[in-house]
Amino acid sequence: MAPEPRRFHGRRLARPLTQRRKELIERLLPRLRIALPEAGTLDPRALFVPPRRQVWLEIGFGGGEHLAWQAERHPEVGFVGCEPFLNGLASLLTMIDGRQLANVRLHPDDARLLMARLAPQSIDRCFILFPDPWPKARHKKRRIVSTETLDWLGQAMADNAELRLASDDADYVEHMLEVTTAHPAFRPKRIGEESAARPEDWPPTRYEEKARAKGASCRFLIFERLPRN
Repeated sequence: MAPEPRRFHGRRLARPLTQRRKELIERLLPRLRIALPEAGTLDPRALFVPPRRQVWLEIGFGGGEHLAWQAERHPEVGFVGCEPFLNGLASLLTMIDGRQLANVRLHPDDARLLMARLAPQSIDRCFILFPDPWPKARHKKRRIVSTETLDWLGQAMADNAELRLASDDADYVEHMLEVTTAHPAFRPKRIGEESAARPEDWPPTRYEEKARAKGASCRFLIFERLPRN
């Protein structure tokens, strides 16, 4: 059963949109928006014509730099991006329109609503990059990397699919390592000293650049969906 919609913590619109971006929200977003089924599951592979050999999911894509970079370099892959905030959606729509990316579909709402509907073993890679760390103790339950999220992803991700996580917040990195290593669906693939360096196939985002400008260290973790018996 899909979870009940939850209250968003933050603003849907942080700053006014330009006329160009408003036009893209009105014209392009309806064409790319994913319609969730009222019952049953959603096979994201059915969203793309022609079919793509894999589907990759990014939860909270922020300004969209990473998703657009990956989509442009992997036209054979279908990309699903989740982001509830209009500024981030508008930013990515600008890149989709300018680069003529035909392999991106969008869920402009709470990612948990989509994850609860994904068909089993339908996601081949998932990214959760620099999510809000919610550093205050009373807010930590809002973190997107949680046992609940991993339960959903454990169902939706194919065997040996990669889960890529990144953060510049040391406490959140420790939390990511703790909950994901303990989860029965995942095993570590890249969590040691090498995770301090970003892989070549993992472009920087504005959030990473802001973190580094402040002198923060970033970690780039990779876990793998264990094969099913």
